[in-house]
Amino acid sequence: MPVEGGYLEDGKGLSNWDVFSHIPEGCRDRSVAWGSVDAGTGGRFGEVNPGGIKFYNKVINNLLLRGIEPFVTVHHFDYPQELGDRYGAWLSPLMQEDFVLLAETCFKSFGDRVKYWATINEPNIYLQKWLVHNMLLAHAKAVKIYREQFQSKQGGSIGIIAQTHMYEPLRNVESDHQAVNRVLAFTGCCIDFIGLNHYSTLYAKDCIHSPCILGGDHFIRGFAYTTGERDGILIGEPTGVERFYVVPRGMEKIVDYISRRYNSMPIYVTENGYSAPLTKAVPDLLHDVNRIKFHKAYLAALARAIRKGANVRGYFLWTLMDNFEWAGGYSSRFGLYYVDRLTMKRTPKLSAKWFQYFLANRSSARINRLRLINGRQKSQHFGKNKRIIIARTEANATDM
Repeated sequence: MPVEGGYLEDGKGLSNWDVFSHIPEGCRDRSVAWGSVDAGTGGRFGEVNPGGIKFYNKVINNLLLRGIEPFVTVHHFDYPQELGDRYGAWLSPLMQEDFVLLAETCFKSFGDRVKYWATINEPNIYLQKWLVHNMLLAHAKAVKIYREQFQSKQGGSIGIIAQTHMYEPLRNVESDHQAVNRVLAFTGCCIDFIGLNHYSTLYAKDCIHSPCILGGDHFIRGFAYTTGERDGILIGEPTGVERFYVVPRGMEKIVDYISRRYNSMPIYVTENGYSAPLTKAVPDLLHDVNRIKFHKAYLAALARAIRKGANVRGYFLWTLMDNFEWAGGYSSRFGLYYVDRLTMKRTPKLSAKWFQYFLANRSSARINRLRLINGRQKSQHFGKNKRIIIARTEANATDM
């Protein structure tokens, strides 16, 4: 969900999250998104909003002036409420055409400066498979338009972002090894690169040849039961999010798996982050040593995958500032910056200072290894092969 604010400003229209935020029962206000581009009426039912285009042109230009390469997600969980009212949004195949119009508007308006496009964020997390079906068809249509009309002139690349847990067999039996393969098979599409949102690793148990009992944190996907514990022992240190455990080896394994499965296709780790077990003590939130340990361990695992040959082009830390995290609301805090919800003051955590130091001192031998692709040192200038290491924020192209 977007976090940039500006509710109904510059010609923006209502998004699904604006409506959600005004439902009673203590829901809190959120910013608008897709409706910024077309005044909230949805592609075929309205016009492009010049205010939204102007705003994001300013954002992109200022990023480039500061040496930051924009990596734009077209759709990140939000859409004009008008489309939900008209036909149920992604529940209808009509949504495909409206999404394609949004994507085409973005390519036309920003593609001369934006060289990295992700069509949709995490379509694989939805339970309704007809909804995912519409998303993947919309993705494919947007990719087709980009490749046929824009890619050769603009020189960019386009992909999709998947939520990717890594899985390990719950038992050392062949059926559980096959269950791991089934669960992992839920990733992939027609793309120039794959974006991976990776946080944790779980165990998987076969549910075809053996019984599975649901309950607690147990889910079944791909005829496999997944859980965070084995024989009463957790797979890793718990975090502030259910089913998210600290398992650094999973980063190396999932990147290696995707690299082998998709023939060394370029990979961007588009989300990776840590939320500590819930606490309201501000000093503890600011002195976030465990977040630093998390990122050090996961980056080291990513470096191992790169040394093994994975074509990793970038890493995005989740996230720049504390924000609204689904069921965790404002209690789950992934940010490098602490946000006081009463005053909205942003305060850098210890991890922000560490991350700044990490980036500023990447000439050291250890950090240089993170910037190698297939053993070759890359240019200091941004380009298609440039490795990007940056903190990600939820404000994206859908906010236009």
